[in-house]
Amino acid sequence: MDIADDDSKKLLVISENGYGKATKVANFPSHKRGGVGIKAAVVTSKTGPIIAVHTIEPSAVEVLLISNEGQAIRLGIKDIPTLGRTTQGVRIMRMSEGDKVASLGLMSETEQDKPDDSPEEEQVI
Repeated sequence: MDIADDDSKKLLVISENGYGKATKVANFPSHKRGGVGIKAAVVTSKTGPIIAVHTIEPSAVEVLLISNEGQAIRLGIKDIPTLGRTTQGVRIMRMSEGDKVASLGLMSETEQDKPDDSPEEEQVI
């Protein structure tokens, strides 16, 4: 579960078998008390259950997926397609036999990642 506010324009949905997608927050109508929820993705035996749904912050540039057996993949947020709510998603991570996605993390752009346009100053000692 995550809180989606007006600044968050998309949600990242990842399933246990490595399928995922980005979905616009505008596709999820708000409910009042007693609502039964909104379907975020089509869950089948091919996709497996949904393991994570995160809001994509504007500063997020990459996602890191880790499996139960230690396989990790890092890919750009822009490489994940934006699809509707009632879709399965696309294969984001190819899993080996019996392996499942365990967790994901969103990574923001840091000062080290940004290109530095100014020349480095050398210190003379």
